[in-house]
Amino acid sequence: MTVADLDVRLGSAELTEWMAFERITGPLGRRRHDIQAATIAATVANANRGKGKKFLVSDFLLPYGVERKSPQDMLATIRGINRSMGGAEHGPGGRGQD
Repeated sequence: MTVADLDVRLGSAELTEWMAFERITGPLGRRRHDIQAATIAATVANANRGKGKKFLVSDFLLPYGVERKSPQDMLATIRGINRSMGGAEHGPGGRGQD
């Protein structure tokens, strides 16, 4: 449904009810799915981490309204997480390449 269709079909009272429902239950839609995915990612990361920093759900949430990182910056972040968990990098650009 488009925003225009929603505007025609959804009255002020129903919109207010949905807003109240979201305040009680937490975010709806994509943001809720992001939180669920981040919860799973944090659980997996913590189950496989060595001694050290415990990962938080917020470590895996996508920032909205913030400038996205470049692919190079994202790769550097992934490499840092890998190192912090005691991982070794293999493949193109990885350590230990001859």
